[in-house]
Amino acid sequence: MDIRNVDLNLLVVFDAMARHCSVGRAGEALGLSQPATSAALARLRVVFDDALFLRAGTRMKPTPRALELAPAVHRVVEAINAEILQKAAFDPARSDRSFTLLTPDIGEVAFLPGVMRRLRQEAPQVRLLATSRPRHVAAEALESGEADLAVGFFPDLRKAGFFQQALFKTSYVCIACAQAGPAVTRMTQRQYLAARHVVVRPDGREHLIDRFLDDKGWRRHVTLELSHFMSLLSLLPGTDLIATVPEDIATVMERHIAIRRIGLPFAVPVIDVQLYWHRRMQNDPANRWLRGLFHEVNRRDANVGMDS
Repeated sequence: MDIRNVDLNLLVVFDAMARHCSVGRAGEALGLSQPATSAALARLRVVFDDALFLRAGTRMKPTPRALELAPAVHRVVEAINAEILQKAAFDPARSDRSFTLLTPDIGEVAFLPGVMRRLRQEAPQVRLLATSRPRHVAAEALESGEADLAVGFFPDLRKAGFFQQALFKTSYVCIACAQAGPAVTRMTQRQYLAARHVVVRPDGREHLIDRFLDDKGWRRHVTLELSHFMSLLSLLPGTDLIATVPEDIATVMERHIAIRRIGLPFAVPVIDVQLYWHRRMQNDPANRWLRGLFHEVNRRDANVGMDS
C-alpha cells in the first residue's frame, strides 16, 4: 500500500468507528451524515482489503484486522491533532531557546539591561546572543534565519519582505570632558568643525550624523576613529576631545564619568529606533514573544528619555 494513495481523512473515520462501533454515532462525532460515513467505510474496506466493521445486532463489531489497526490509527489521529493541527505555541518559562539579535554596541547598552531583568523573571533558560553586523548584511542574516531580530537604526531594512515596529525617536548630542577646556554651552559652526573629534563607527557603520554633515559639505577635524562607543569612557576624561553621539550613549556615560553636553550649531537629525524582522518570522510564536518583550521594555513616549 502506498500512503500517497490513502486519504488520511479515512483514518479519522476509522478511529471514530473503532470508538463508537456505529455508523450513525461515528458520523455524529465527526459532523458527517450517515451516508457520508458509510461511503467512507466502504473506501476503508477497499484500502485495507478487509470488512473492518460488521453488523452484529445493533452494533458494528470490529474484525480482527480492525482490532489490530485500531491502536495505531488512534495514535496517528491523536498525533496529527496534537502536533500538527494545533496552533503553535511558545512557553517562555519552559523554553531554553537561543535568540540572535542584530544590534550595535549602543543597542547592547541601551536595550539589553531591561530585557535581561525581564528574562530572569519570565524566561530564565532563554539565551540571547547580541551581535553587530554591517547594515548591508543585516537583511541576509534575517532572511537566512541566522538572526531572529534587529534592534536599532537599520534604514536598509525598510523594504519589502521585512516588518518593522517603532520603539522611539532620538537624536545626537555633543559631549566633552566636564573639566577640560572652557565651559562653553554651545559651539559655533567654525568651532565645531575645528574641534578635535572622536568619531565612532561600529563595524564601519556610517551614522546618520556623518551623512548629514557630508550632505552639507562640512568636514570635521577627526583626530580618532573608534569601533565602540564605550571606549569613550576612558578616552574623553582629561582631554579636549569632543564626540557627537546618540543621546542614549551620553546618558549612559554620564553615569560613569563627568561629561558636559555642548549645544550643536545645527538642527540635529532624528534617529528612528525600531525593531525589524523578516516576514518568515511574522507568525512564529517565539519570535512574536521576543519582539513583544523588546517593545514593551524599550518603547518610549515622545520626549521621554532612557531613565523614565
